[in-house]
Amino acid sequence: MRYPFDRHFYFPKRNIIDRLQTFYDSWRVNARERRNIEPVIITPAKNVLPLDAEDLPLVFVTHNEMALTPAFLHHYRRLGVTRFICLDDVSSDGTREYLMDQPDVDVWTSPIRFAAARRGRRWREALFERYGYNRWYVNVDSDEFLVYDQCLSEPLKALVEVLENNDIKRLPAPMLDFYPVGTSGNGSMPWHAVDHVDCSGYRVDFLKRGISVKGGPRKRLFKEENELIKYPLIFWDKSCYFGSSIHRPLPYSRNFAPIWGVLLHFKFFTNYREKIGEAASNRQHYNGSEHYQALKR
Repeated sequence: MRYPFDRHFYFPKRNIIDRLQTFYDSWRVNARERRNIEPVIITPAKNVLPLDAEDLPLVFVTHNEMALTPAFLHHYRRLGVTRFICLDDVSSDGTREYLMDQPDVDVWTSPIRFAAARRGRRWREALFERYGYNRWYVNVDSDEFLVYDQCLSEPLKALVEVLENNDIKRLPAPMLDFYPVGTSGNGSMPWHAVDHVDCSGYRVDFLKRGISVKGGPRKRLFKEENELIKYPLIFWDKSCYFGSSIHRPLPYSRNFAPIWGVLLHFKFFTNYREKIGEAASNRQHYNGSEHYQALKR
């Protein structure tokens, strides 16, 4: 998947020096994570059943996303997700109540907030541990909608089969911000209401710890260097951690797959001013929600 990069984009071959640097960095950070791991308390808010072998589960963290939640569930059900595993971070807009009524959604809570859970990473690791290792998970936020080549006709399990046939254990996907311009449209999916994207100004680099994607409207409008790559489809085993960033899962050697998807990202949905104001005030995100402070201005 090349978009949003130009048609000249290619995936470079990594030489032995690159691979050794990645291996060493992965070993060093993995050792640190194992020493400093801090288990978190998570509690099911409804009855939770074990996953079946044929299940394709999706793990997500949410906070006051009622505007997007019905479309989010519909999108991933259509792609073949059979179980949604949610950590609700004290939603107060009806999101938790709505999720509790969905038979295919497991809802979990925690006594700590998003920032204390290392911006949700420890929650995700705890949920993976509870539901089982050595299996594929969809791992996204509640404002991210994964698309991939032939996603309108091929389910996620077909994509998993392609990845496994190529000995790939996670799918890279850049976040592509959608934002409103003028009058919003109508429709059941978020891209019907918020349908503008910026397809220029992105930069892709291949670093020691994985692929890096930056740029787009966030850099042009806010002078920010936000990391836009994520790994929304991931095979999780006991060697996996999120380490210092959800954008660079351990082990790092798995972060260089040439098969990509795209995350349609609706941070700037129709209610974005309210959401950004709340995020800036709550200071639950990186560096006291510095990113949201800049967006608010």
